[in-house]
Amino acid sequence: MKCVRCLLQLQCLRLVGQSARSAAQCGALLQSASSSQPSVLHQSQVKVLRHFHASPACAKSQPEPVYNEKRDKSLITHDDLFERVAKDARIKATFNKVLDIFIKRDIRRRGHVEFIYAALKKMPEFGVERDLAVYNKLLDVFPKEVFVPRNYIQRMFNHYPRQQECGVQLLEQMENYGIMPNMETKVLLVQIFGEKSHPIRKYQRIMYWFPKFKHINPFPVPQQLPEDPVDLARFSLTRIANDLDAKLSSPGTTVLTLMSLPCTDVTVSGEEITLPHIVGTQSPGQMELLAKHNPSRPVFVEGPFPLWLRKTCVHYYILRADPIPPDEKVEEPYDPERCLDYPLQLDLDLDRDFGDEESFDVEDLDEGPVFAMCMTSQGDQATLNQWISGLQQNNPILGQVPTLFRVDAGPRELQGAAAPESGPSHGPEAETLKEESPHEEEPDVIVEEEPRRSKGMKQ
Repeated sequence: MKCVRCLLQLQCLRLVGQSARSAAQCGALLQSASSSQPSVLHQSQVKVLRHFHASPACAKSQPEPVYNEKRDKSLITHDDLFERVAKDARIKATFNKVLDIFIKRDIRRRGHVEFIYAALKKMPEFGVERDLAVYNKLLDVFPKEVFVPRNYIQRMFNHYPRQQECGVQLLEQMENYGIMPNMETKVLLVQIFGEKSHPIRKYQRIMYWFPKFKHINPFPVPQQLPEDPVDLARFSLTRIANDLDAKLSSPGTTVLTLMSLPCTDVTVSGEEITLPHIVGTQSPGQMELLAKHNPSRPVFVEGPFPLWLRKTCVHYYILRADPIPPDEKVEEPYDPERCLDYPLQLDLDLDRDFGDEESFDVEDLDEGPVFAMCMTSQGDQATLNQWISGLQQNNPILGQVPTLFRVDAGPRELQGAAAPESGPSHGPEAETLKEESPHEEEPDVIVEEEPRRSKGMKQ
């Protein structure tokens, strides 16, 4: 310790001596500068400045970043890869070609997680979001036996969480589109993540619940809807007016009538016009209600009301009336054989307490009866008037009942604003009162203004 202390003292004394020597030299130079020429002064200043040195850290200048333009141009994002390969057509073959290009580009599959996320996002554009073979091929992009945990500690600490989360996201997209995995999917998941992993547990949950809920809907919607608008209207009205009790109780079934087909006609002036199609439905029970309707009370044509079938939206119109006033209601006795599975009235000789209620607890919402429904490609007044005229063949009382049209501008705007209108123009607030006499074949239309009523309905 004493030796170290002595060495430190000697080093300090040497530094002090050097500083004193440099100070003496500076004083001598300054004295000689007063009697010498300016050139000598300039040289002495240069000599003095040489004794001041900068820090080594400051002396090193930071180099400016040099970007390799050729390398940046070679970097292609995964979205751009799909766009470049699929310039001509976005089909299944093109999507599989992009997957093959990525698989063959690098044996280590660098960037496979980002590529799989980009592929999942692009699948609806290529129309392969419901193809199980494409999902299995997308799982094949993962490297095999790399993310399999080797011991219980790796399994406990979520081995490779980013890759496992990507696999779970792929299975969740399959679940959202209703795609059930197969045995090939399980084999791929075991090879990639092992038997004790989050994607395997997700696969097990899907295989447990999907068979239970696959056929639970009594009114399933097919994956491929009819492309013909007339067939689509028939399917939609059958789905809305599928009255099973009416088929059991009445000898007839729901009447689905095709009143007119879409066609093209040429006017006298040579102009071509397209006539819309009209598909209507009316059950025997609705015919009985319309026959008992009071002719002094008007009926209403309302719409359009939307109906969604997967990603397709169609519109329908209804013929309805106001609720019957309480003083005019006539309660009819229940028919005991109307429905044997669900009796509407209990007549049991049982000992009951005074607090027991014999009536059913049913929440009644009186919205008025609905007499008929229809779907058409052009929801203007002239087309709906043609529908009402067709209903008069089976419902003669419509010739005596005034009819109000409460029609909003709906699907007609989607057909095209430049198309010529076959009927008179009307606004969303206009109502048309149609009064018909039983002796006239063609009804007269009288336009009147009445306050709007609520059009809320259960769908």
